[in-house]
Amino acid sequence: MQALKHADLIINADGSIYHLGLLPEDIADTIILVGDPQRVEKVIVHFDTIEFTKQKREFITTTGRIGNKRLTVMATGIGVDNIDIVINELDALVNVDLETRMIKEKHQSLNFIRLGTSGAVRADLPVSSLVAANYGIGFDGLMLFYDQNLDEKTKGLQRDFNNYLKSINFEFPITPTYARASDLLLQQFQGDAWTNGITATATGFYAPQNRTIRAKSVVDDLFNLVEPFNYRGLNITNLEMETSAIFGLSNILGHNALALNVIIANRLTGDFAKKPKEMEHKLIRSFFDVIV
Repeated sequence: MQALKHADLIINADGSIYHLGLLPEDIADTIILVGDPQRVEKVIVHFDTIEFTKQKREFITTTGRIGNKRLTVMATGIGVDNIDIVINELDALVNVDLETRMIKEKHQSLNFIRLGTSGAVRADLPVSSLVAANYGIGFDGLMLFYDQNLDEKTKGLQRDFNNYLKSINFEFPITPTYARASDLLLQQFQGDAWTNGITATATGFYAPQNRTIRAKSVVDDLFNLVEPFNYRGLNITNLEMETSAIFGLSNILGHNALALNVIIANRLTGDFAKKPKEMEHKLIRSFFDVIV
């Protein structure tokens, strides 16, 4: 096996990975991904100790501990383009020797858990609901650039959703992609507090999520179109901008991934959380109630 080319694996002068500015020893095995940089502070208040905080560009990383459990929190910024950078570079930190540029023979698996805010696409999913995604459907296009090997359950979702779109005579502007959460992580977030479902990922906030201010979306009535779909008892519950990439890249690279979202808007009813920051805190507290 040849060493990775310098233009493919870019290393900074201090030995850190290109965009994130991190060294292998900087990250824990469990990494909490948040979009909003300010959410990092809201997560780390639950830590007992802080080892360090680093920032490069929009990527803010803090590693610390709760008791003996080491955790990393990273602000990724918004969108699948940032997730493409984050997951690939975090994987390289543990599975590539940055000095020799050789892929390591022994694979290390990381746990990626997204803590995000999201909009519900079902009228029966009220604001403040907590959603743990079993699957991700991408309306963003990123995973079309990757060679995926879907498992049987994910192939079933792909087949059924594509057949559903044909049955309603609807074609998305981008071919949908499909990926699955880690059963190992998902099984920890079950019960009355959590709604399980399928999280859809958009490539933008306005027209891709059926929002019109002055520029009109070509996808009219998106939410009523997808609301009836059901796969193995799961509906499409919510729409956001990161999950499909986190699941898809984790599936390819051999990592565990989960997306947890709190609903701050219901797109069908038009409701929006009066105190969205309190909803963020609810999600973070509920997450730590499970893992601590």
